[in-house]
Amino acid sequence: MNKVELVGRMVKDPELKCIEDTDKKVCNFTIAVNRNFTNSNGEREADYIPIVVWGKTAENLCNYIKKGKLISVIGRLQIKRYESKDGTRRYISEVVGEEVSFLESIKEKAE
Repeated sequence: MNKVELVGRMVKDPELKCIEDTDKKVCNFTIAVNRNFTNSNGEREADYIPIVVWGKTAENLCNYIKKGKLISVIGRLQIKRYESKDGTRRYISEVVGEEVSFLESIKEKAE
């Protein structure tokens, strides 16, 4: 089973993109997810997780959420592989968000 559940804050305002020659909408964004422990200086660290959402979920996210807002994402982990110009293999890990929940109130539509 490939299932990921995350709760974190938006790192920046999301941007909606349209795939060329189709009506598919996509939104790539990053959330900061706090770790469950503090480092040796007593500070809490975070992981920055890249996420991609599609369709109506992407539209809603871009219309109603802003940087710093707390959200929940349920989805699956996806690993992409490609070859760089110098011929080395590169990997990209991201979460494909299937369910996104806004965990803070939304007072007005994002501008």
